[in-house]
Amino acid sequence: MIRTQGLTLHYGGSQILHGIDFEAKQGEVTCIMGTNGVGKTSFLKALSGAHPRSGGTVELAGAQLGILRPNDMAHRGLAVVPQGRMIFPLLTVRENLETAFSVLPKAKHHIPDEVYELFPVLKDMQNRRGGDLSGGQQQQLAIGRAMIMQPRVLLLDEPTEGIQPNIIQQIGHVITYLKSKGSMAIVMVEQYFDFAYNLADQVYVLRRGAVAINDRKSALPRDALRAQVSV
Repeated sequence: MIRTQGLTLHYGGSQILHGIDFEAKQGEVTCIMGTNGVGKTSFLKALSGAHPRSGGTVELAGAQLGILRPNDMAHRGLAVVPQGRMIFPLLTVRENLETAFSVLPKAKHHIPDEVYELFPVLKDMQNRRGGDLSGGQQQQLAIGRAMIMQPRVLLLDEPTEGIQPNIIQQIGHVITYLKSKGSMAIVMVEQYFDFAYNLADQVYVLRRGAVAINDRKSALPRDALRAQVSV
């Protein structure tokens, strides 16, 4: 569904990513692992257009893309649940969800029942301001907003960060459900090793801005992989 070849990224005079070859398949969870500072979030920003890549190619659903802005990538079917969630604190929960309508035709400007079924708290709190929600509730809101966009590719950046255990479990069930639908490729950056390993189909490990490991999870013993990504 999404593929990069030779992707590089610079911040000013510093090169952050070094020739990343990457592929995420439809109906799978592709996990990007590694210690802090190896370029995981930077890679997601390069995919989403939040930080323009310096070189290399990005292909989405068979079409090679130029260097596009985030809204252009969103219109092509890429949705992001960013680190820190980035919901609109002064908008209501419902209004936050409705911001996803910007990439949909008018006939699809409605919140699917599926979102409220997966995240009942969003229906219960739909008239509350986003900033009044807990961190876990905001993460549910961010994922629900991304789902409404009906993406081909869903990027999740540290979905468990700062989240209480019961909501982490719920988010894991939702990711498993979205994978089972088979309609999108899910790319996840995650530091919580057990959460990432349990959900992953394909694993990439980054080290110093380059791919150190790329393999099926089934070929990567849990303890050996944990040792590769531990500080």
